[in-house]
Amino acid sequence: MISLSSIIFNGMDATKIDVQVQISAGLAKPEFNIIGLADRAVKESAERIRNVLAALGLQLPSKRLTVNLSPADVEKSGAHFDLPILCGILCAFDILPEEQLSKYIIIGEVGLNGTIAKTNAVLAASVWANKNGYGIICPGDQGTEARFAGHTNILAPFHVLELINHFNGKCPIALPQVPETNISDSSSGPDMSEVHGQAAAKRALEIAAAGGHAMLMIGPPGSGKTMLASRLATIMPGMTSDEVLETSIIYSIAGQLNNKSLMSNRPFRSVHHTSSPVALAGGGSDAKPGEISLAHNGVLFLDELPEFNRATLEILRQPMESGKIMISRARRNATYPARFQLIAAMNPCPCGHLGNAALSCSRAPRCAEAYQNKISGPLLDRIDLHVDVDAVNPWEMKNDSNEPRESSATIRARVVAARAAQIKRQGYINARLDGADLEKYVPLSEELTSFLNNAAEKMGMSARGYNRIKRIARTIADLRGAENVELSDLAEAISYRPINRGKYSAKGIN
Repeated sequence: MISLSSIIFNGMDATKIDVQVQISAGLAKPEFNIIGLADRAVKESAERIRNVLAALGLQLPSKRLTVNLSPADVEKSGAHFDLPILCGILCAFDILPEEQLSKYIIIGEVGLNGTIAKTNAVLAASVWANKNGYGIICPGDQGTEARFAGHTNILAPFHVLELINHFNGKCPIALPQVPETNISDSSSGPDMSEVHGQAAAKRALEIAAAGGHAMLMIGPPGSGKTMLASRLATIMPGMTSDEVLETSIIYSIAGQLNNKSLMSNRPFRSVHHTSSPVALAGGGSDAKPGEISLAHNGVLFLDELPEFNRATLEILRQPMESGKIMISRARRNATYPARFQLIAAMNPCPCGHLGNAALSCSRAPRCAEAYQNKISGPLLDRIDLHVDVDAVNPWEMKNDSNEPRESSATIRARVVAARAAQIKRQGYINARLDGADLEKYVPLSEELTSFLNNAAEKMGMSARGYNRIKRIARTIADLRGAENVELSDLAEAISYRPINRGKYSAKGIN
């Protein structure tokens, strides 16, 4: 019996799969069986491998060929089992050396002519292989991706013949090279200096970036909500090396990683309101990561928030608190990290022109209340910053054009300093402060406590909202470089919380 190794991922957790190949006698014609809880894509490997063997001038003997994928109680999915199965058969034919191949994790889809096609999770497999003392054999187009794990025992052939010639000593496969520059340049992207007016919204975005707070922008169409959201990533601090690798692994598992570079810039995922719960949370037969995991360490932007299906939005509640998402399926449970920063935008009413006598509809303001009520209270309560974004008229834009506007780099410098203070003080950003740490790092005097308690009572604030006010105030103080929270910080933080949800003024949402 031949035994080689491959791998599967259940969320971020890897399981090594033993690919066992055995040829037994007793049949008048060839029989090829793949067992071990294999899905359709894996079972179809048999036909692809038959054609590859024919292309190599080989044929299966008139015997029973059995491929067992162990452990048998773990569901196997994906075409990346093609290459390890084929290698196992070639070992059984004494064409490839089992002793040497058993030291590798082997993944790759095989074409009918023997070419080795791209597959998902190469970076994740390389990280696991390097950590556990295995080499890795992967598709030639993804050799660079495997190198990003810091691995050096890598074989990345483009064709099965290259692998055969390598182990026969005829033509060794060279180690894939890592590009000298694999970090994309974001300096040419959108900049905050391009935004006219909107001083209050810019200030709220700066606070959101500094503390990692969720934010909701409310304003009429064309007021610049999407433009502001798209620039949040440009004022956020760069990712650490651990964040780069973790984010890249998620994209590798999802099959969305650029094979020539890591995810060096914070993700910005803009989700359409017609997206399904599976698209947002992840799932499918192979439990792939969804948008909230692809936004890990970055920004998840939901435009037209009330237009989303309510059940879809409710998925956000648990990962916003825990920073991870569990996908439960009949045969597997997958957990992915989901530490994203939520930025949402909405119109004040269906037509978007509440308070504008010339444009608003005849159903105002009742239609506005029904429109906002599409979003559940518990979800709104988890959003730290609620900001009105008014439309900027042409005269304001003209006057603002003559004034210097802060660039993303200038704002980012303040954000980086504020985050550095948070990491030094408590080891993580303010949005995650809770429990004893919140009391320890946001101490309030009797005067400030009384002020906050009175505000909370008048606003009908929940305990969660009360704590979020303290977190925001702590971030505002950090942006000032202050050691303690002051009354002005607390007052500004309170101004970003909604008052009397469901009540509307002529201007819009209070």
